[in-house]
Amino acid sequence: MDRADVVVLGTFVADLAFKAERMPVVGETLLGRGFAMGPGGKGSNQVIAAARAGAKSAMITRIGRDAFGEMARKTWEQDGVTTSHVLVDDTSATGAAFIFVSATNGDNAIIVESGAAANLNVSDIRAAQPLIAGAKVFVTQFEQPIDAAVEGLKLAREHGVTTVLNPAPALPVGDAIYGYCDFVTPNETEAATLTGIDTSIDEGALRAATSLVERGARNVVVTLGAKGALLHGAVGTHFVPAFDISNVVDTTGAGDAFNGGFAVALSEGRPPLEAVRFGAAVAGLSVQKPGTAPSMPRRSEVDAFLRERS
Repeated sequence: MDRADVVVLGTFVADLAFKAERMPVVGETLLGRGFAMGPGGKGSNQVIAAARAGAKSAMITRIGRDAFGEMARKTWEQDGVTTSHVLVDDTSATGAAFIFVSATNGDNAIIVESGAAANLNVSDIRAAQPLIAGAKVFVTQFEQPIDAAVEGLKLAREHGVTTVLNPAPALPVGDAIYGYCDFVTPNETEAATLTGIDTSIDEGALRAATSLVERGARNVVVTLGAKGALLHGAVGTHFVPAFDISNVVDTTGAGDAFNGGFAVALSEGRPPLEAVRFGAAVAGLSVQKPGTAPSMPRRSEVDAFLRERS
């Protein structure tokens, strides 16, 4: 039976990234400053981040029988990701994403079409129960159907596996899902959307985290970009400063890098506060490279980065 320490349920999409000075308005055409195509999708990015950061990792998803699906398989194979529960869907194409990257500061805006992964269902997740049960950490998001995410979290909790929900993209969901979550990891925009609370200041981020804990999450990690992260819940309340990164190239996938690194640290038995710092290091390294999955750092890079800043 296949086994992994970090199991990720989510999507693979082919990222089509366009760099330009700004987003065009409706009816306008702009000349770009660069283009790249590569592997993406929150789940896939997170599983690759976890694999490169040192964990034996596995992916649960659906892909199409097409060129983008082949890209997915080659991507996971290169990083040793277990794919025993990657299903091939003959009725849908593999997903894709449009990514705008600012040529000025590296900020991004994204449109995602989940493709075949949108067909993931509860039966698919139940079929993966042995894989989930053998994990140390289970991670999922909202790019695939919510009922599949809930089933994965529920099965993981039943087997004593630490659960991480990255609620992205932020969607209105019932509070029941949070009861299955050891950690909920929104960024500040997602936290604001989920709670209706302004998170632009630290007090607002704390109120939003408190709201999610009150809805059932054991702990919440609100990632705050260049300001760092807030960890709040059963482990207490801690503001974790960001690492000073002077050469930001592309912030696409930084949140996925954080979640993958965070999951690895948890799977190694590190305390949550230390796990947040480890995830922040993975994210800090990722923004210094272009692209999504290609930007995920190796464990040796992360260890060296943390040693230099200890």
